[in-house]
Amino acid sequence: MEWNQLEGNWKQIKGKIKEKWGDLTDDDLTKIQGSREQFEGELQKRYGKSKEAIRQDVDNWLKTLH
Repeated sequence: MEWNQLEGNWKQIKGKIKEKWGDLTDDDLTKIQGSREQFEGELQKRYGKSKEAIRQDVDNWLKTLH
């Protein structure tokens, strides 16, 4: 799945995001509103990984979505 597809279905995909990254709250996801930059920034804060590692995690996760 491409990020722009995910962005268009943000409300529907929030459950899958919480399955993968359970430390994100509903408030976080509401604030992010589909912005990849904000999403990755929030993941960096929560998980303490580098920007590159988060980007790779997100890219790998996107490949699993249909």
